[in-house]
Amino acid sequence: MISAKEALQKLQDGNANYLNATTSLGDVSPAIRKDTCENGQHPYAIIITCSDSRVIPESIFSAGIGELFVIRVAGNVIDNHQLGSIEYAADHLGCNLVVVLGHTNCGAVGAAIEGGAKGYIKSITKEIQSAIGTETNPYKACCLNLNHSVAQIKESLNIQNTEEGLNVIGAVYHIDDGHVEFLS
Repeated sequence: MISAKEALQKLQDGNANYLNATTSLGDVSPAIRKDTCENGQHPYAIIITCSDSRVIPESIFSAGIGELFVIRVAGNVIDNHQLGSIEYAADHLGCNLVVVLGHTNCGAVGAAIEGGAKGYIKSITKEIQSAIGTETNPYKACCLNLNHSVAQIKESLNIQNTEEGLNVIGAVYHIDDGHVEFLS
C-alpha cells in the first residue's frame, strides 16, 4: 500500500512516459498474470473514467496488470455502483487515491450540452446537465462535470483528503496530445 501522494506521482510519471511511447509500457507479461492470479491484485490508484474507446487508463499512465482499479462509465458519472466499487477498492485493496478522469471531446458531455438525448442515454446526460448548468464550452463543461463527480464521491463516502488517507482528485485527459492535466 502506498500513499495518495506517491500514487499521484506514479500516475504523473507514467503519463510522462506515455507521451512519447509507441507501445504499451505496462507489464502485461505471463508472469504478472500468474502472480496476480495467485496473489491477488494490489492497485495503487482507483480511476473513474469515461467508456470512450480513446481513453485507456492503463496506457495513459503506463500501468500494467494489477496496478490500476478502473471504473468506466460514459461521462464518468457517479451512482451507487461506482461508489460501491470505489469503497471496495479503498477498503479491501488499500487504494488511497481516487482520480476522476474526464477527457476532451467527450461525447457524453457534448450530448448533455446539446440536450435532447433519448432512451437510457438520457439518465447520463441529465446527470451531466445537473453538473454543467448552462455551460456550453466543452472543456469547461468537462471540468464542471468531473468536479461534480469528485464532490459526489467525497460527500457520499465522507472523504476528507488527508496526507495519510483516501484522496479524491479530478484530472482531464487531452486526447489530442495524450497529456493529463491534474486539477487541484
